Amino acid sequence: MMRTIFLAALALGSCEAASEVDNDRSFNARTRALDGDTVAVDFRLLGVDAFERRQPCERRGACWQCGKAAQDYAATLLRSKTAQIRLSPSTTYGRPVATVTVDGADLGERLIRAGLALPKAQYLRGDPRRAARYATAFSQAKAAKAGALSGGWIEPSRWRRGERLQCERRPIER
Repeated sequence: MMRTIFLAALALGSCEAASEVDNDRSFNARTRALDGDTVAVDFRLLGVDAFERRQPCERRGACWQCGKAAQDYAATLLRSKTAQIRLSPSTTYGRPVATVTVDGADLGERLIRAGLALPKAQYLRGDPRRAARYATAFSQAKAAKAGALSGGWIEPSRWRRGERLQCERRPIER
């Protein structure tokens, strides 16, 4: 997921998008060189906690790769598009935090609506409209039983701390 956000950040390096970037904002981040003149930076989405790339969810008594589905969905939304990345003053897990908009749509909201991420309102106190949109998107995803919300799942933060579903002891459905 974060690699796909990085790809969106690379799109900002084009001459067309450079004029839209706030040049007064700088930040410290872990980087890596893709080649001699291309540096990658990962961003975390503000107010969103997507299922981790290797995290399974449960459906019909079997695990399925909901985290990989979240990564693939974000990659599809970002592919060959220019993304607007707006940095937040905070960092999480040593990474800059940002909102990402693609084709006028909030990437975090789309992930939530697809049932592939959870809203984290505590990080959106300064943006009540976004918090309300994320809450609505989550309610709609639950009602539609979209993505991971069609079965059993563990909050990504709890999964990162080692909590696991019962189905994780059985083979994963592809």
